[in-house]
Amino acid sequence: MPEPQVINHPLIHCHLTRLRDKTTSSSEFRQSVKRLAMLLAHSATAQLPTTDVEVVTPVETTTGKELANRIGLVPILRAGVGMVEPMLDLIPTSEVWHLGLYRDEATAQPVHYYSKLPPASPVDIAFVLDPMLATGGSACMAVEALKQWGVTNIKMLCIIAAPEGIEKLRSEHPNVEIHTCVIDRCLNEDHYICPGLGDAGDRIFNTGA
Repeated sequence: MPEPQVINHPLIHCHLTRLRDKTTSSSEFRQSVKRLAMLLAHSATAQLPTTDVEVVTPVETTTGKELANRIGLVPILRAGVGMVEPMLDLIPTSEVWHLGLYRDEATAQPVHYYSKLPPASPVDIAFVLDPMLATGGSACMAVEALKQWGVTNIKMLCIIAAPEGIEKLRSEHPNVEIHTCVIDRCLNEDHYICPGLGDAGDRIFNTGA
């Protein structure tokens, strides 16, 4: 069972501070999410397999490398959409498949309302994207959908994680790698991460009260 990978980097800490601040504007919040997603991607893609290819430079022929596998980005709607662009910037050949999940506030259980996963031809490696891993319910449901599709190599990328969410995901799907910028203290009685950053979807899309 792989241990959660927590990135310790000065830029991570600075951008996280902007995310947590309740006075941060929606536009700045989106930019910070993108920057943190790119730093997460650097960690999560470090072991991707490559294959050698021949490339002709203006001077001579040499050997380069390209990714050996089909890569899928799977944002959990809606907040996960904010992490797609920086991942595509780094891996432009990625396929993007959306999963729509939301948390029932009365029960704190995930509700699956949309899936764009095709019936066949699963990708080799899937990155599940969601800024927050709170209860872990949505993450587990997303991973289960990917496994049913036939994906065997799945990585969870989240900016902030709660211990409760990590424990649930690791208990139900112990082979899934978790990459995060920080593990916060706990969930409160309303199942929000503390100290957290509020509702990531509302803050990304400027739909909060």
